[in-house]
Amino acid sequence: MKIGYTGWTWDTDEYRDWAPFNEFHKENFEQFLREVSNLGYETVENFSFIADYYADDVQGFKDVVAKYGLKFENLYFYFTDDEAADCENAKKYIAFAKEVGAHHMNMQGVMWKDTPFSRPTDEEKILSYARRSNVIGKLCAEAGIKACMHPHANTAVFTEEQIDLFCANTDPQYVWLCLDTAHITLAGMDAPKAAKKYGKRVGYMHLKDLDPNPEAHPEWPMRRFLPLGYGCVDFRGVVRGLKEEGYDGILCVELDYQPVCNYKSAMDSRNYLHNVLGF
Repeated sequence: MKIGYTGWTWDTDEYRDWAPFNEFHKENFEQFLREVSNLGYETVENFSFIADYYADDVQGFKDVVAKYGLKFENLYFYFTDDEAADCENAKKYIAFAKEVGAHHMNMQGVMWKDTPFSRPTDEEKILSYARRSNVIGKLCAEAGIKACMHPHANTAVFTEEQIDLFCANTDPQYVWLCLDTAHITLAGMDAPKAAKKYGKRVGYMHLKDLDPNPEAHPEWPMRRFLPLGYGCVDFRGVVRGLKEEGYDGILCVELDYQPVCNYKSAMDSRNYLHNVLGF
């Protein structure tokens, strides 16, 4: 397995209501690369907006990633409420991912921000996501890319029941999962057991920790996310379960909310990966 880090939080964060910090997107991206390379991460990912920022300079993108000895592995693509538009829009991101040598593309459902945060299973929405995932997954496979659905809080694909319904209606040849240790724990699953259960469908992994206090941050439960080693996730069990199911891919650390700053979060997680998990 290789360890990675995701870079979108170098360009936007909650303190600016998720708006970009500034217009210096390429400079922010290079700062991300410089910092995670310094910490010994091997691979990186980013949201699909990075493809838009480098649409006219793909070689520049490849050059700056190579400059820091890193491998760009994953482009993160968000669904909208328009199924046909998503299938069409995915094509340009698949083309970018292929050109820069990425081997994965994450997909995520539309996220709601109003209460209630936990909602009943919306079978129609999940089946819509499954249909477009099958289409996008086949396009990705033709480009040598694994399309991975990311079960995520405040979306239609989050709980074990919802993941199972999605998996039952997608082609395992073309559609994989990106399990996120904090999201599946927040959804009430045991992370090592989930790694075992879904291991054969896992194409990519996100690692982050979770505050064990269920009463913390009722205003937005995802604020319970933490750097590795600060919460309740059994990462040893997760890695063991993945290995038992034959997973040998990327373990990518991601953290939405920074206790101090991006570099410290990445450093704390890197120390945990090295000192506890042996990476």
